[in-house]
Amino acid sequence: MTDAHDTAADSSLRTTGGAPPDDGGSSAMEAPIPLLEPREGIPPVIADETALARVTAAFEAGSGPVAVDAERASGYRYGQRAYLVQLRREGAGTALIDPVACPDLSALGNALSGVEWVLHAATQDLPCLREIGMVPTRLFDTELAGRLAGFPRVGLGAMVEGVLGFVLEKGHSAVDWSTRPLPEPWLRYAALDVELLVDLRDALEKELDRQGKLDWARQEFDAIASAPPPEPRKDPWRRTSGMHKVRRRRQLAVVRELWQTRDRIAQRRDVSPGKVLGDAAIVEAALALPANVHALAALNGFGHRVGKRQLEQWQAAVDRAKGMSEAQLPQPGQSVTGPPPPRAWADKDPEAAARLSAARAGVSALAEQLNMPQENLITPDTVRRVCWEPPVLVDAESVAAALAGHGARPWQVEQVTPVLVEALSAKDA
Repeated sequence: MTDAHDTAADSSLRTTGGAPPDDGGSSAMEAPIPLLEPREGIPPVIADETALARVTAAFEAGSGPVAVDAERASGYRYGQRAYLVQLRREGAGTALIDPVACPDLSALGNALSGVEWVLHAATQDLPCLREIGMVPTRLFDTELAGRLAGFPRVGLGAMVEGVLGFVLEKGHSAVDWSTRPLPEPWLRYAALDVELLVDLRDALEKELDRQGKLDWARQEFDAIASAPPPEPRKDPWRRTSGMHKVRRRRQLAVVRELWQTRDRIAQRRDVSPGKVLGDAAIVEAALALPANVHALAALNGFGHRVGKRQLEQWQAAVDRAKGMSEAQLPQPGQSVTGPPPPRAWADKDPEAAARLSAARAGVSALAEQLNMPQENLITPDTVRRVCWEPPVLVDAESVAAALAGHGARPWQVEQVTPVLVEALSAKDA
């Protein structure tokens, strides 16, 4: 047992806002200070190769970690590409880069190779950064650090306020970042997002070290930095909102045809798929199986604002699904590897269900003791897999090997193995 078990349980070491305590352990907090302007003002947006080369040289010559953030246009544009990249580093200041005008930032990424990148919720930004040639070899994720340290709120604004005592203005987080030119208030917001990120990193590192969790965090950060790009999702159309209402295979085929038609149109027009046709309309058409354009137009989502040509293309998708042979129809449910949904365990394997119940209780208790979310202590999927197919001989060595085989980090294996050994060995399991 590490000293994290002891420090996490000591409430006197934490302020009411979940921030690291001062040297005296006081829980008093001063009123937070609004952060209104970047220290050096709003930098000009980098939108040509000459300016980008200057910034690259400046950041390569800088010192210490580099704060990195990216803004996307989710809900407005197709895909998750970056429309603004923000960086800040000691000795280089802040840079705002337009990746539309400068789509290849690999030279900048290479200049920062080996430098620790500080991101908040890194897994959200890394895919769009990778697309433009920016891939970190080392990183520090301030959101994940907050989770491991037991902070109750881990959004960037809450963390900056709770830890550093400053208030970030968050009014532009959901705007259309593909807008050109970008308004000055948006650029100010974007610059401020990286203004204190390194300061936050430094404070969180001290707090993690105090709790005995710094090595755990480093293992998590290394796992994120070394993870390969995720595989494309299989059958993404099955994630259409409201799919639980669709039961028959013919109806599933309608959802698939409409979803794929919508996706092609959205990609061609570079708009969010939801702006082309809503999920609710897709499900409505699947359930109704309209016979013609007039029947389709009577459904919610296909009303008077949808033109005749559009109605015809949607009806053509419905008709394609209606004309498919039985062999061409999709199967209900997704083919999944691994254990069945937990709700089915009691019927399929009551002993496995008992093991899972004991394991969940043990993991929950340990997570509370360590003052961190259960999913950060160990993923629920890993617990399910080990409980569904436990080692033939249940002991610390075999359970640790099973956890490692499912991708658990060494610190997770060390913490969770005793809990799972007990759960898998229980007489009533």
